[in-house]
Amino acid sequence: MMRKLGSVIVILLVIALISACGGNNDAPASKNDSTTAAATSNSSQEKADFKKLGDEPLTLTFYSTGATFTDVEFEAMIAGPIHAKYPNVKIERITPAATTTPEEVLSTHVPDIIFGSVQQRVIRTGVYQDLRELIKKHHFDESRLKPIGYGYIKEITKGQGDAVLALPFNINQHVLYYNKDIFDKFGVPYPTDKQLTWDEAVELGTKLTRTENGVNYIGLAVDNLTGLSKSLGLPYLDRETGQAALDTPEWLRVFELQKKILEIPGYVTPDGTWNWTRDNFMKDQNIAIRVSWLANMVGPLEELRQQGVEFNWDIAPAPNFSDQLGKTREAQIHSIAINSQSPHQDEAFQVIAEILSDEGQRIIAKNGRVPSIINAELEKDYGAEIPVLQGKTVQNVFIGEPIQEHYIHPYESSISIRLTEAAEDLAVKGLDVNSAIRKATDAINKDVETLKTTIGQ
Repeated sequence: MMRKLGSVIVILLVIALISACGGNNDAPASKNDSTTAAATSNSSQEKADFKKLGDEPLTLTFYSTGATFTDVEFEAMIAGPIHAKYPNVKIERITPAATTTPEEVLSTHVPDIIFGSVQQRVIRTGVYQDLRELIKKHHFDESRLKPIGYGYIKEITKGQGDAVLALPFNINQHVLYYNKDIFDKFGVPYPTDKQLTWDEAVELGTKLTRTENGVNYIGLAVDNLTGLSKSLGLPYLDRETGQAALDTPEWLRVFELQKKILEIPGYVTPDGTWNWTRDNFMKDQNIAIRVSWLANMVGPLEELRQQGVEFNWDIAPAPNFSDQLGKTREAQIHSIAINSQSPHQDEAFQVIAEILSDEGQRIIAKNGRVPSIINAELEKDYGAEIPVLQGKTVQNVFIGEPIQEHYIHPYESSISIRLTEAAEDLAVKGLDVNSAIRKATDAINKDVETLKTTIGQ
């Protein structure tokens, strides 16, 4: 038996040698051989790219547009973690003057990575690289991304065909911030983890709006008409025509609620001050309740803490209309993208993939941002490493379902000032709700006609 087996082995070896030496080396490879060779080549190329990120000195530049992203957050969520994992890689932030437009920045700089909300004005510059090939090349799993984030990016970029111009970095949700010291001062119980209706929030705000020792305490600040409209996900402009979209029952509800807030006794001061902002809550500390974005407040509050300014505040769920309870407000999607002119697109994508990994998203959760990937475990880590959130009721961030952001028309940022003017008309000029809507509609439509001639459809 062993002798027969030895003979078989010898015969097989002879056949193999004949095939190797006498085979036709010029013959085309079989389909399977070609596939294997291509796969090996691709694998080698990918390994070379990853080696380049991991071993060679590399500096990538980063630009943030259209979203709050402090230097502290940039270091904690992006630059620091990437450099810790890849010591040879540095990510440097481009910080232009505050008055510089994105178009001006992008015409003079070539940032490798672009962060922020996906804006039509930036899309028009052609700066966003279509990521489809990089997604495929680096085997990035798109199914891990939350539909509320990735779906919105695809919706806002529909005019670019099937191009994937960005990936979601975080889901920017709304919460109710409240100053415990003001509640204590006036003996009013704190908000709980129960989502308030807007009527209940106005009633609470009324109890906390008063003047004492020359200080105007304001009970409820809501980011005005633009903020309130996010409870219902309302567009400012008709998507097809570009005309004002304010003449609807939903916008009427928003205007009526804005008027009700403005009419709280003491809300509008004798000198006509009515537009209460983040600085009033954080620095002046005369706002009892502010309903706003997470990203708009958490990072700046941490920066303020590092400057030695602290006060006693906490978080509750964002209010909504009584028939919308269970939902909060629109979720703004902060995205991360690659410059189409970047010479380091492979490396930049690897950085993005690292940021969107489970570990990368755990880091942003710990630093106060809601992750963009599907992993409920990360909610448990929310705020764990940002000192300003220690002791806060951070679980209230996740009470209520955010809704997908409305389609941002290319002209929206240019005409949003008309909504601020409308709120001012309600606050200090005595206009009724219907008159304010008509005036804003006329002003917006005139703006749109001008914009059509300057920047086109």
